Amino acid sequence: MKRILVACGNGVATSTVVATKIREKCEENGLAVSVNQCKLLEVESKASDYDLLVTTGKFTGGNVSIPVIGAIALLTGIGEDAVLNQIMDAVRA
Repeated sequence: MKRILVACGNGVATSTVVATKIREKCEENGLAVSVNQCKLLEVESKASDYDLLVTTGKFTGGNVSIPVIGAIALLTGIGEDAVLNQIMDAVRA
């Protein structure tokens, strides 16, 4: 099971939308994932426990050793399928 960390400014509103879309897409594709949310400020201290970081904002918080995918498209709807496919590829890797 892949572990995904979704980060936004406050760790609540936009990350909930993104986390829900990721869970639904993974379920549709038969992929087992664990998705948790946090604030962008918490990413550096939490990232080592995860396989993938998905952010709704620009992450400039420091060094992380996992892949990072920007997911503003999951909020705007513009380019949403491409970002979801990128996330699915990362989960399958």
